[in-house]
Amino acid sequence: MKNLHRLGIAVPCAAFAAASLVPVLAQTPPNPAKPAPPALWTVTAEIAAPESAFYDAASNSVFVSNINGGVTDKDGNGYISRLTPEGRVVSAKWVTGLNGPKGLRSAGGTLWAADIDEVVGIEIASGRITSRVKIDGATFLNDLATAPDGTVYVSDSMGPRIYVVKDGKASIFVEGEDAIETPNGVLVDGNRVIVGSLGLGVFGPPGGRGRGAGAPAGGRLFAFDRTTKVRTVITPQPIGGIDGIEPDGSGGYLVTDVFGSRLLQVSASGTARTLLAFPGAGADFGYIAGRRIAIVPFLNANSVSAYDLTAALAARSVP
Repeated sequence: MKNLHRLGIAVPCAAFAAASLVPVLAQTPPNPAKPAPPALWTVTAEIAAPESAFYDAASNSVFVSNINGGVTDKDGNGYISRLTPEGRVVSAKWVTGLNGPKGLRSAGGTLWAADIDEVVGIEIASGRITSRVKIDGATFLNDLATAPDGTVYVSDSMGPRIYVVKDGKASIFVEGEDAIETPNGVLVDGNRVIVGSLGLGVFGPPGGRGRGAGAPAGGRLFAFDRTTKVRTVITPQPIGGIDGIEPDGSGGYLVTDVFGSRLLQVSASGTARTLLAFPGAGADFGYIAGRRIAIVPFLNANSVSAYDLTAALAARSVP
C-alpha cells in the first residue's frame, strides 16, 4: 500500500501529504541511511504497479503481484509474474484475472494471494487458480502469511483486522486499532504471527483517535501467539511504515519502511537500524535467505530490483 492518491483510492490528504518525509524525520533509527548498492538486476518489462515479491524455495521462483490499476478496483486487470532468482522473466503474466493482488506466500505447493476481499489459491505446478475464499467485511486485504499447515493469515489495512483462513473458511484473528494500529505486513514465525503497522489513523475521516492530525508517524512491530492471541510489542516506538517482513536469520527481522524508502533490520529485542536507503518506496519484498538477496518491488516505478544485503548485514549487528 503506497501512494494511494496516485493509485486511485481516496484517503485523507493529511494522512499522506507528507508521508515520505515526516516518518523519516520523526522516527529515523539512530544510524544514518546507507544508499542501496547497485541492483543485481532490475525488471521493468510488463511490470505494472508491483506490490509484493515472494521467493518460493521449492520451485526456485520469484513471484510478483501486479495491481495494474486502482488498488481496490475490481477490474480483472491484476496478474502475477514469475521470474527466476536471477531476474529472468519466465512468464510475465503467469496468472491473470485477478483484481488488485498484493501479498503473496506459499504453503504445500500452493501460492496464496491477497486480492481486495478474497484470498486466492494458485497451484504452483500448473499456474491454475484452485480456490477463492471470499472474506465478508474485508475491503483492503494487503499482506499475507502462511503457516506450514496451510493456515493463511491476511491483513485488512482498512479493517483494521487480521483474518485467518483455514480449510476454506475465514474468521477474525485479531482486530482493532488498539491492538494492531493500521496493519500491513504479516509473517508467521513459529507459533507467532508477526504484524507490522503503518501507524495510527492512516485511513478514515478526521475525528477518530489519531486521525486528521497530519501524516502518520509510522508504525510498530507486534507479535501475537497463534493459539492464545496474546500480544507482545517488539518495537515500543514507531519505526516507519512497515510493509514487508522477513526473518533475518539471527532471531530478528528485515522490514521495508514504505514511508521512508528504507530497508531496516529489527533485533529480537526491538532495536532497529537502517540497512539501505532505496531510490523509491520499496514495498513488500521477497528474501532469498541463503544468498542474502532482497527482491524489492517499487510500485510507483513499475519495477522490481534485487539487492545483495551481505555487506549491509555484516557491517554491524543489532544488539
